[in-house]
Amino acid sequence: MHTIRLFEKVLKKRFPLAISRGIRYDSTNVFVELSDGVHAGLGEAAPGVSEGASTAAEISAELDRFLASSPESLSIYQAYDLARELQIAPCAYAAYDSARWDLLGKQAGLPLYQLLGGSLPTTPTSMTIGINSPEVVRERIPLLMGDMPSLKGLKIKLGSPEGMDADKDMFAAVVSTAAPYGLKLRVDANGGWSLSDAKHMLAWLAERGVEYVEQPLVEGAEDQLPELFKDRPLPIFVDESCRFAHQIHRYADCVDGVNMKLMKCGGITGALEIINVARSYRLQTMIGCMSESSVSIAAAAALTGFIDHVDLDSHYNLAPDVASGASLVHGITMPSNRPGHGAVLAD
Repeated sequence: MHTIRLFEKVLKKRFPLAISRGIRYDSTNVFVELSDGVHAGLGEAAPGVSEGASTAAEISAELDRFLASSPESLSIYQAYDLARELQIAPCAYAAYDSARWDLLGKQAGLPLYQLLGGSLPTTPTSMTIGINSPEVVRERIPLLMGDMPSLKGLKIKLGSPEGMDADKDMFAAVVSTAAPYGLKLRVDANGGWSLSDAKHMLAWLAERGVEYVEQPLVEGAEDQLPELFKDRPLPIFVDESCRFAHQIHRYADCVDGVNMKLMKCGGITGALEIINVARSYRLQTMIGCMSESSVSIAAAAALTGFIDHVDLDSHYNLAPDVASGASLVHGITMPSNRPGHGAVLAD
């Protein structure tokens, strides 16, 4: 019999994150502690409007609704299926799911990445640069490199509400400022472009050495993906357009890959499904994050040995992180070798 405890912690950002849909400030996240009396598994939920629970209170209510079904008697996979059947907010369920996997790893005495059959990752993470003025970009990048000199890549948020000219001005500042550091550049438009703007920007960005573009079109405009995909100059990944494994078949012939987030798919179990289905369609995979501490990042990092592109960086922008367990090693967000996902809360 498991005992379960829910509690909240405020995550304070060093820099607010501006994307096409608005600005993300500090976040109040909900944590799940799941104990068998000997070991305790830990999970985390970050609120999200499109992830089904926009506040910590809504997350707790969703978890209470799920826990009323006595899921401790079910396997991890059965519990995930039940959560989907009950339409539990995926960002809330991610906390329970990660705690279950963490507990299982601790019970087995294995790091979670080994329990999942994976290996330590070799793919560096991106560090996100939100929508900012060129002046802020020129200040921000040297600060990041001073804190994280082993950083290998940047993900630049574009899709500015001010239009393509603002995007181009900001991106030009990124290119000139990042050049001395030899950083690889990726772009996430967060659905901020029209089809015509996306066609133009993909060509413009390809000329400037960008590796790929994520979510160029707004969620709901997926019928335009085939036209954008045809003769694309850069690989296209979908994020908000594809939240669960069963949706992948819709886009398998008009994207190059899919981005998963634990908060979006309902945790490690949902992410494993996405990885397997994406592979069956020969699509690439990416894993990202929302406003999460090292608890959720460590859980996600346990998957990165299977994944092509990694954007696990939200904990690097906390002041301070409320936990530890997923650190930057040679530019890689490295999972812990402790049993479970290895993250521990700070005192």
